[in-house]
Amino acid sequence: MARTDRQRLWLRWVAANALGELVGLGATFAVIPPAFLWLEGQPGGVTAFILFIVAVASGAIEATIVGLAQWWAMHPWFPTIARRTWWLATLAGALLAYILGYLPSTLMNMGEQATNTAVSEPPQAVVLLLAAGLGAVAGAVLSFAQWLAMRRTIARAGWWIPANMLAWLAGMPVIFWGIDAAQQGQPIIQSILLFATSLLLAGAVVGAIHGLFLVMLASENRAATA
Repeated sequence: MARTDRQRLWLRWVAANALGELVGLGATFAVIPPAFLWLEGQPGGVTAFILFIVAVASGAIEATIVGLAQWWAMHPWFPTIARRTWWLATLAGALLAYILGYLPSTLMNMGEQATNTAVSEPPQAVVLLLAAGLGAVAGAVLSFAQWLAMRRTIARAGWWIPANMLAWLAGMPVIFWGIDAAQQGQPIIQSILLFATSLLLAGAVVGAIHGLFLVMLASENRAATA
C-alpha cells in the first residue's frame, strides 16, 4: 500500500470522524434541552428517567451520522464491509455506550431529588480524569460490534478495540472540557461556537488515533490479498 494511499485513507477518516461527531453529537446534545423544558414541572424521578430514555435514544442520531461517515471513508479500502453492517454495528455499540454512560448520572440525579441533597461537583481536573477513564470504557463498548463486523474479512481486526479505547481516552476529555467552557456565562453564540469547536476537535483527535490503526489494518489487508 503506497504512502499516498495510506495518507488519503487517514485524512478521509479523520475528516469523516471530525464532521460526523460535530453534526451527530451536536444534534444529540441539542435534543436534551427541549426535552428538559417539555418535562418541566414533572416529578423529579420521572423527569430524570424520561431524560435518560431520550438521551439514550438520541444516541441513534450520532451512531447513524458517524457510522455512515466512517463507512464512506473506509469503503474503498474495505469493500467487504457492507454499509448496513457497519451502520448496525455502530448503532449497537453507541446505544450500549450511552446506556452505560448516562446511567450513573441519572441514578445520582434521582437520588439527589429523592433526598433533596445536592452533590458537589469535583474539580475540573478530576472531571477530565474521570472523562478519560469513561472514554476508555466507552471506546471498548463502541468498537466491540464494529470488531465483530471486521473480524471475518480483516486480518488482526482485534487491534480495533484497543485502538478505540486509546482514541476515546484522549477524545472524551475534550468533549467534557467543551461542555464546561460553554457554561461560563458568555453570550449564547459564543457558547455554541465553543461547544461546536470542542466536538469537531474531539472527533478529529479520535479519528486521528484510531485512524492510524485503520491504516495499519488496511496495509496488512492489502498485502495479504496482493
